[in-house]
Amino acid sequence: MPTPNQALATAARLHQAQLTKPQGSLGKLEELAIWFAARSNSAMPSRLQAAIVVFAADHGVASEGVSAFPPEVTGQMVANFVAGGAAVSVLAREAGASLSVVDVGVASHYTVTAGSSAQLFRVPVRAGTANLRLEPAMSEQECNKAWTIGLGSAQEGLVRGKTLLIGGEMGIGNTTAAAALICALTDIDPTEIVGLGTGITAQSRENKVQVVKDALARARAAGAVTAKDWLMQVGGLEIAALAGFYTGAAEAGIPVLLDGFITTAAALVAVKNKPEVADWLLASHCSDEKGHRLALAALQLEPILQLGLRLGEASGAALTLPLIQSALALHRDMATFSSAGITTKE
Repeated sequence: MPTPNQALATAARLHQAQLTKPQGSLGKLEELAIWFAARSNSAMPSRLQAAIVVFAADHGVASEGVSAFPPEVTGQMVANFVAGGAAVSVLAREAGASLSVVDVGVASHYTVTAGSSAQLFRVPVRAGTANLRLEPAMSEQECNKAWTIGLGSAQEGLVRGKTLLIGGEMGIGNTTAAAALICALTDIDPTEIVGLGTGITAQSRENKVQVVKDALARARAAGAVTAKDWLMQVGGLEIAALAGFYTGAAEAGIPVLLDGFITTAAALVAVKNKPEVADWLLASHCSDEKGHRLALAALQLEPILQLGLRLGEASGAALTLPLIQSALALHRDMATFSSAGITTKE
């Protein structure tokens, strides 16, 4: 797996020191430019060519009353993504990023209209996972198949010349699976991680906490040890695909911009499985979902934005993309003191 180029990072840092501004005056924008320089072929990175890939699947645990929406919404939202009406559809257009949707396990029937604004790939591993509270969410074979689909999506990004990959997700019930994974991989109690998801009541959250506790106890008794064990036991098909997507991006040397709670859980799985993946991850924002900041801390990531978002879909990452493009443009296009003829010392 490739590693960030520290020589390019040093060159980018030296260039920042020569730009017509007080050193450090652009704050995190300077560090973003340096971060991308280390993960590109130049100390002056070009404008990013970004691809957003939304993975969708259903969850058997939705039958436990853990979501404010019924399971059929997963398929309906896939159709909305493809039609161009979802938040991430709008934001992808605004940011100039390509958008594709990968159905790895949507249980309900849905139809898409002609003239779609996003590519749809139907590669369902199964019609949603099993109820993770009662049994393994998926088999080892199913988990590996979803992972491989995500890996292939990242490899496709490399072929298409993409220089930034963003993963999104859609799946009613997936904050429960994500919370269970984060608890399993960090040893943090479910009461600290489980949030309100799509907007459930406080009473429903108490039920959700218990569902996660029951799932963790069941999986632990079944012998779950590794990140992939836990993914199979309490994860989701779209989460497995995302973990494979992030692993494939790192193997290809393509930076990844994480979105919210569910994508961060998938990143945690990928990093626990292969620690080098961490070098290629950047956190776009900290969502309003209760345990997201703790999950980011476990990955030693500092979010760029905090806007109280909790939508998912890759919406937070898509919102952050123009800011990153601006940071790189400033790095490339600002004059230096010498080129502008500006005196730096008396």
